Amino acid sequence: MPDTSDSPNRFLILAAILTFIAALLHLGCIIFGGDWYRFLGAGEQMAVMSEQGHWYPAAITSVIFIILMIWVFYALSGARLIFRLPLLRLGLVTISSILVLRGLAFFFITSSFPDNSLTFWLVSSGICLGLGLLYILGTRQAWAGLKPY
Repeated sequence: MPDTSDSPNRFLILAAILTFIAALLHLGCIIFGGDWYRFLGAGEQMAVMSEQGHWYPAAITSVIFIILMIWVFYALSGARLIFRLPLLRLGLVTISSILVLRGLAFFFITSSFPDNSLTFWLVSSGICLGLGLLYILGTRQAWAGLKPY
């Protein structure tokens, strides 16, 4: 395999960009409320709670936003576009695993969230699988340069 340590890690860069877009969409739900929750398929219950000013939708969505932003920084760090983050190898492997597992787990978790549409599950699971693949490929490309401390 050719040494790719000096070439840009396009997989992790693309993963960072797409993860950032996902984070912005979640932030949009917090800012713009019920219509955004509905449009993105989060379910009528989340949309109505948001419209009623309930804290729960914003809290859950904020946690997801923060996690996604952390993942953006790990992808950028793995691509060597920003400073090296702690536990970079472990972080990228964990992110990859979570995304792939989430993409595949929708078969088992849809019944726990009956308010979410089938379209939501198919689209979000496909996105998670695609992102997981980007993180896996990017992590593989960067692996040699990600020596643990």
